[in-house]
Amino acid sequence: MTQAPLIAVVGATASGKTGLSLELARRLNAEVVNADSMQLYRGMNIGTAKITAEQAEGVPHHLLDVLHVTEDASVARYQSAAREVIADIRSRGRTPLMVGGSGLYIRAALDTIEFPPTDPQLRAQIQAQLTADGAAALREELREADPETASVIKDERRLVRALEVVRLTGRTFTSFMPQRVHEPTLTPVVQLGLRMDRSVLHDRIAVRVQLMRDSGLLEEVRDLDAQGLRGGKTAGAAIGYQQFLRVIDGTQTEEDAVEDTIVATRKFARRQETWFRADPRTTWLDSQDPHIADRAMEAIHRQAG
Repeated sequence: MTQAPLIAVVGATASGKTGLSLELARRLNAEVVNADSMQLYRGMNIGTAKITAEQAEGVPHHLLDVLHVTEDASVARYQSAAREVIADIRSRGRTPLMVGGSGLYIRAALDTIEFPPTDPQLRAQIQAQLTADGAAALREELREADPETASVIKDERRLVRALEVVRLTGRTFTSFMPQRVHEPTLTPVVQLGLRMDRSVLHDRIAVRVQLMRDSGLLEEVRDLDAQGLRGGKTAGAAIGYQQFLRVIDGTQTEEDAVEDTIVATRKFARRQETWFRADPRTTWLDSQDPHIADRAMEAIHRQAG
């Protein structure tokens, strides 16, 4: 039995991935696999533009709402979970349709990427050493063992993690980083990228953020704050959420939070575009093409045979 191709719809935030994915899901008898790291979190709905049950119109969606806001999102855990879901979808004769803008998460699902192991006890020991001796001693140790990583690490959390990997594996943290060469694990794959004129994308981002504010983003952040959002290293740093936490604290006005969120989202969109442009497998589609679903289907049939 020939495996159904995995379709990946990628691109910058607000570029139209959700709309295209729903149309493709209907045409391909597909089920959607979320590849947006912030949509993994329960309750982070408005600020992530998470699809609602009404919008999904019966199309099954996987890997949404699987984490509490106090949990760290892990690329390694996502890799395992996504591959399990994809295998299940294929086993039922349906097409897996991965959708999102988190580039490393998508690569982790598709490609051979090794993730370094963890040891909570060892990490706690290094954290205690950091508290007792300060960061300078740890930075010197990392500089001797892994100068490349030491030269780019700025924050203490990553410093502790890098030393954990060095002590645990005897290898540099850098040696585990994804390489530019793509070594597919899942095949066949058709990756479709959505492109849009930057000025149009910027306008769409501004409209989206304003809509989030009008739809109750501040109330959503207030509710998540009560659930421990600030304690979540990943969720608490999400664009929009960190800005509106400052509104709750009284250190920023809601209008300034909206503007800061728009600026941060535009910068993030540029990073997303840079990431996906570097992947030669991506077939680019004009997001504003009124026949984009037809163009996507043509690319799928051409590449998947």
